[in-house]
Amino acid sequence: MLFRRRARMLRWLVCGRLGPVWMWKALLLFLAIAFAGQLLGVIFNKSNVQPAARSIFSSPDAQGPSLGSCQPHTHIMFLKTHKTASSTVLNMLYRFGDEHNLRFALPLGYQLGYPLPFNAHRVKGYRGPRAIEFHIMGNHMRFNKPEVEKVMPADTFYFSIVRDPVALAESSFAYYKEVAPAFRKAKGLGEFADDPKKFYDPRVRNNHYARNLLWFDFGLDNNANFSLALARLGEDMIRRTFKLILVSEYFDQSMILLRHALCWPLDAVVFFSLNARQQKPSSTGGVAGSWVGKAAAAAGVGLRGGQVQAKMPPNLSLMEEQREKLRQWNAFDWYLYKAFNKTFWEEIDKFGHVQMEKEVNLLKMRREDLARVCLRDGGKPVEAHRIRDKNIRPFQSGLVKILGYELQPGLDNATRMSCVRMIRPEIQYKDVLDSKQFPQALAIPAQQQGQRLLVAVGGTFLKQDPPKKVKKEMEGEVGVGGRTQEERIKDWDGSHLIRNNQTLVREHENGRLR
Repeated sequence: MLFRRRARMLRWLVCGRLGPVWMWKALLLFLAIAFAGQLLGVIFNKSNVQPAARSIFSSPDAQGPSLGSCQPHTHIMFLKTHKTASSTVLNMLYRFGDEHNLRFALPLGYQLGYPLPFNAHRVKGYRGPRAIEFHIMGNHMRFNKPEVEKVMPADTFYFSIVRDPVALAESSFAYYKEVAPAFRKAKGLGEFADDPKKFYDPRVRNNHYARNLLWFDFGLDNNANFSLALARLGEDMIRRTFKLILVSEYFDQSMILLRHALCWPLDAVVFFSLNARQQKPSSTGGVAGSWVGKAAAAAGVGLRGGQVQAKMPPNLSLMEEQREKLRQWNAFDWYLYKAFNKTFWEEIDKFGHVQMEKEVNLLKMRREDLARVCLRDGGKPVEAHRIRDKNIRPFQSGLVKILGYELQPGLDNATRMSCVRMIRPEIQYKDVLDSKQFPQALAIPAQQQGQRLLVAVGGTFLKQDPPKKVKKEMEGEVGVGGRTQEERIKDWDGSHLIRNNQTLVREHENGRLR
């Protein structure tokens, strides 16, 4: 009886003072639904909404093994020798300088006066000896130390790269077949190797590509008669200036030595091979459909009946006897290669073979990781016509096809920018850096641009009017029909030289060495 009274009182209190029961039931149901919705929302947010992914270029692997307390070098001079994988090295310098806003000693065109000995006034923006701080110099030049020292700071790190002269001759023959008259006359590299003197005339422009090209690029006389004494003199001159000589055949090991010498992170020396030629030419193509053909047509050169003539890729096959003849023909290059290859492996001995193997493996794994992220087709090089973005499409020169890369689609902006830097061809990258350093410069007319590019990638396809600043120093150098005038100057070690159709001949007190 007492229990029933208390129950009735409770119902009266709840219904009369706090509202009807149905209202409380509805309120509790609403709270339960709201709580469940919030709980489910948290779960779905955790599973579906991920934080922004970090770029692979900002991962800890980008730094590589510790380099201790050293400071990165930012004053660097790279002598970009021809056909030695030097375009790949230059890309690394471009990337590093671009990412760190360093100033490049850029050419007025695309090469630093090559094949003439370098002159400081060939650098765009040069205002006198060390008036402006330049950090990196690396475009093609014929080395001339006193002039380089006018541009680069005293603490500059000098380095270069060499290659077996037989492999270099194969690449040079393919690339410069239509540029060097000595190569143009020969049906194939084997025929040239059998009797080089039959095709080679040292007085003819651009024939320097056909003999001792490394020696020539280092600023030495590529037509001198070989002697061990003269070879050692050239080697000593190079060693006094260049702190590191890389070897093209051991490119991965070269990158590890370079990384430690410059105190750079691992990603700075990770590379995709650039400016590589197609080893097995396809059945279609040739000069007519290439960039060179189009540029030549636009410039009005090399035309017959209004069309550029397509030509077959050169014959590069060699027998062992012909390889040996090429080593003898390029005796100075062969001497340099053997000398600096020996030094290279001495450096690896000091570094430690076990440590070198470990770091090379890390370099390869990092390259594979970046290729998976950046490149289509697993990083396999492709022909230029397959590359849709003209900003990363390599220009074509010579009678072989130069390969490039296609970017992976769907990359975020930061990753895409870093990937593009790694595969951007040399000429386009130079233009990007030029625009960055000289944003107010006037655009080059299209026809003049095409002419400059032809000269940049193939030596001297077209006759160009020299800039006024250097016109005087070039006048009288090359006469009509290949005739030359001699001019006494000094080499970069102070020796007297005679300029002979862009070939420098060293003079000693007792006569001229040829």
